[in-house]
Amino acid sequence: MSVTEMFSYIQGFLSADQDVREDIRKVVQNLEQTAREILTVLQSVHQPSGFKEIPSKCVKARELFCTVRTHMAELKTKFPAEQYYRFHEHWRFVLQRLVFLAAFVVYLESETLVTREEVAQILGIEVVREKGFHLDVEDFLAGVLIMASELSRLAVNSVTAGDYSRPLRISNFINELDSGFRLLNLKNDPLRKRYDGLKYDVKKIEEVVYDLSIRGLAKEPESGGNK
Repeated sequence: MSVTEMFSYIQGFLSADQDVREDIRKVVQNLEQTAREILTVLQSVHQPSGFKEIPSKCVKARELFCTVRTHMAELKTKFPAEQYYRFHEHWRFVLQRLVFLAAFVVYLESETLVTREEVAQILGIEVVREKGFHLDVEDFLAGVLIMASELSRLAVNSVTAGDYSRPLRISNFINELDSGFRLLNLKNDPLRKRYDGLKYDVKKIEEVVYDLSIRGLAKEPESGGNK
């Protein structure tokens, strides 16, 4: 093979790779748009009147996740399954955002932490790497940490809306979440930095609960003696 032939072959490889990346980018843009639509729906729960609309907003968000699954099915066709991590950077950010949105919906519905399996089901992807397009553990954890920041905001807005028991429940949940993350030896720098933000979320919510306590409003009748 001559030098010219070798570089012609390389150019063909680069062009094919660029075509694949462009196809992926187009689908990711659709995912980002749908993620923005879901976020817009869920942001309304922060309004004073939004707490009464939580069930209906969750239903609407669930409907939009059907569109997410359609886009995910299309994304899977754009590259060989074994090359997932070669192109991972293209969808990593939006996937983490979608994990956050799925986790937030589940929390609003049941005040529980979504599992990785549940998120994968909501998004229409796999959990096990060998099965193809899957939810990476670190992407799942990053999405959960984004949700923690959203819950600290919800705690503040709950007080504004006159819902004084919700911040206590959020505080208990976030403290459990923090305890869980403390068990992990995080070596991923971006993930570790995002976890550092959880400490500020814990402190912010604790300040809300403390303020409610000194005002005599920190009561949680549903959970008995749980303070």
